[in-house]
Amino acid sequence: MKTFILIHGSWHSAWNWHKVIPLLEEQGHKVFAIDLPGMGRDNTPIEQVTFSNTVLKLCHLIDSIEGQIILIGHSKNGIMISQVAEYRPEKIEKLIYLAAYLIPNGKTQSDYSSQDIYGVLKPHVTMHLETKSHTLQPKIYKEGLYHDCEDEITEMAKLVLSHEPIESGITPFIN
Repeated sequence: MKTFILIHGSWHSAWNWHKVIPLLEEQGHKVFAIDLPGMGRDNTPIEQVTFSNTVLKLCHLIDSIEGQIILIGHSKNGIMISQVAEYRPEKIEKLIYLAAYLIPNGKTQSDYSSQDIYGVLKPHVTMHLETKSHTLQPKIYKEGLYHDCEDEITEMAKLVLSHEPIESGITPFIN
């Protein structure tokens, strides 16, 4: 059986995988879904979240697991799994990018998201410079994130989606 680490995307947290985890576990796999620093139930103040401390948290988790892992990164956090793989290549069986950014060396996630000038989410992002974060306005959740999900998922998201650290989107991937 395999070991999976599931990394959520922007504004989300570990709850994002609540329907995937049981499917993998029913097949006998071991599954970890964590809240990245400053997200979900992680208590790191958002203004203290950095690309580096997020990667280190993931590396510590990987170090605590015996054997190799399959690392899945969603959306913005494709860059996180790429960087983690650079630090722990011997621990990675496979990287899976789920609608995620695959960023080349020396570039940032922001370099690529800024090219998406027609993105449905962009007009609905609110910047919070005092906390070095941004949030997504709930009015776009259904259309922009959950268009093919049951309404109860969208309603749950209105209660649990949170701010996203800016710094991790502007830090370059280095291999």
